[in-house]
Amino acid sequence: MSDVPETPTGPAAGAPDGARRTATFADWKEGARPHTWANAISPVVVGSGAAAYLGGFSWWRALLALVVAWALIVGVNFANDYSDGIRGTDDDRSGPLRLTGSGLVAPRKVKAAAFGCFGVAAVAGIALSLASAWWFILVGAACIAGAWFYTGGKNPYGYRGLGEAAVFIFFGLVAVLGTQFTQAGRVDWTGVVCAVAVGSISASVNLANNLRDIPSDSATGKITLAVRLGDAGSRRMFVALACMPLVASVALAFATWPALAGLVAAPLVLAGARPVVGGALGKDLIPVLGATGRAMLVWALLTAAALALAPTGWLPGV
Repeated sequence: MSDVPETPTGPAAGAPDGARRTATFADWKEGARPHTWANAISPVVVGSGAAAYLGGFSWWRALLALVVAWALIVGVNFANDYSDGIRGTDDDRSGPLRLTGSGLVAPRKVKAAAFGCFGVAAVAGIALSLASAWWFILVGAACIAGAWFYTGGKNPYGYRGLGEAAVFIFFGLVAVLGTQFTQAGRVDWTGVVCAVAVGSISASVNLANNLRDIPSDSATGKITLAVRLGDAGSRRMFVALACMPLVASVALAFATWPALAGLVAAPLVLAGARPVVGGALGKDLIPVLGATGRAMLVWALLTAAALALAPTGWLPGV
């Protein structure tokens, strides 16, 4: 748990009560950061396609996995809002509204929303684990801990440049391969390729977000990967990560040639990368998050369909 006092630090913190407006549903929705939801939906979609490739698709297990992933990403967004807000690292930022940092919502309410989402993820995850493998309960516990300690606690790993690695692991490897395993009972090389692809582009979304906030994060001691790499290095890393699904499409063609359909997402990847390559700063980088998320989701849908409709793969499973 964080040892930072739970007091809002944003511009509304010192305003008279009568000057404050009540947070609306739209405010809470923005706080949940819908532009990041593709990071939760995409791994379940493509993981289900990989399960179907092995002949093991299960719609209700896929639905439970989707609930877990979505609740986790909304929970981590609220947790970040709370933890960054009470530390003051959101006081001067160019991104979307933060509930805590703006002083619009009491920190304890944002924290409660985060743990409420974690609770939903836990219930759905336990049900999924009992239907597949009990040890997935331990994996789910690790995911929840990872979500909280990203920016929460005394020594958050997100402040040590490990945020993108965590996104790659939890919303790439764990989410995709976990989805495939809970439906098919095993994983194979197609699942691994899909996991690396989704984990990479998902990490690129996180990196773009941190690229935008390099000035404010540096000033407040939040040492993200973007701060470590610097502006130029972060932009190069973003391009490499964002393009990984296109490389994966070529690799997956060895399993089924229709997987090349994933290359249709290339224009969306390029649209997301253009502001980054062009040197955009601050608010001009905000559209990158949504564009890259859409590219990820389109790639996941097309790749999942190709895998689901494929005949037996050319290469053996793992």
